[in-house]
Amino acid sequence: MKLKPLADRVVIKMEEVKETTKSGIILAGTAKEKPQIASVVAVGPGGVVDGKDVEMYVKVGDKVITSKYSGTEIKFEDEEYTIVRQSDILAIVE
Repeated sequence: MKLKPLADRVVIKMEEVKETTKSGIILAGTAKEKPQIASVVAVGPGGVVDGKDVEMYVKVGDKVITSKYSGTEIKFEDEEYTIVRQSDILAIVE
């Protein structure tokens, strides 16, 4: 079974948060910031969303930066993913 997003949705997998600072201080779980860089796992087909034609600009494998608290977090086959709208993606990292 695999995830197949609908419309302008994108499935992303967030990158792991570093547990230490550059100076070597180990961070507690509550001190870590939510990651904003993710890998695109699946992309919806686009189409007409809310009466507007949506073209998908991201593709599977892209590294992207998302809004800090956007999307819906899910657990699927023991992996954690986030489903966001393409409009919640701020940039593609090249």
